[in-house]
Amino acid sequence: MSIPTHLILKWLHIMALVYWLGGEWGIFQTSYNIVNPRLTLEERKRHLETAYRIDILARVGIMLLLPLGFQMGYNLGAQPFEHLIGPVWIVMLAWIGLALAAFIRRGTAAGIALTRLDERLRYALIPLLFCTALWSLISGGPFMAKWFAAKVLIYSLLLVIGLIMRFIMRNWTTIFIEFHKRGVVPDLEAKLEREVSFGRKLAYVYWFGIASVAFIGVTKPF
Repeated sequence: MSIPTHLILKWLHIMALVYWLGGEWGIFQTSYNIVNPRLTLEERKRHLETAYRIDILARVGIMLLLPLGFQMGYNLGAQPFEHLIGPVWIVMLAWIGLALAAFIRRGTAAGIALTRLDERLRYALIPLLFCTALWSLISGGPFMAKWFAAKVLIYSLLLVIGLIMRFIMRNWTTIFIEFHKRGVVPDLEAKLEREVSFGRKLAYVYWFGIASVAFIGVTKPF
């Protein structure tokens, strides 16, 4: 039995979306123990480490969605850039390698440098995706299907939220470093609670956006 390549890409696309959505839910639930004052600092640190381990799978899922969607979009006649499919795969796999290296070296100077490089790549990618998708929706830009342009537009906005969430998680780590220096003092507890609370509010927007991308991809309503 021969399975069509497009169906394999579709399966991988679904799996990447599941890891993205499921990972964000795992971090959301873990955050309750990160701010739980009834737990010891070491227990809370373990939950923070768990959040980072869940987050890396979600981030890989986010990154894989782009080359998978780009290739599937060409197969469906939604975008015309066949010659860019190979370079997009190479760039995104290298980017995933960068993210994994930053995760492995987290907490070190090298890890911080790799993380900042990862973020700079997002600063370039997000405007590119957003502007191309918006152009396609408004005035018939390069994306030939409006449903595909809408997916890319929402995806670019979700990358913005994901970037903010990364800043929030970095602040969690900074606060825990301060906990070790100053002890579990009320002002740091309050700051951590604010950071986690803001992240949870963003998570609801995140989930709605992820569900919207999936809905548009499945139904192709326009």
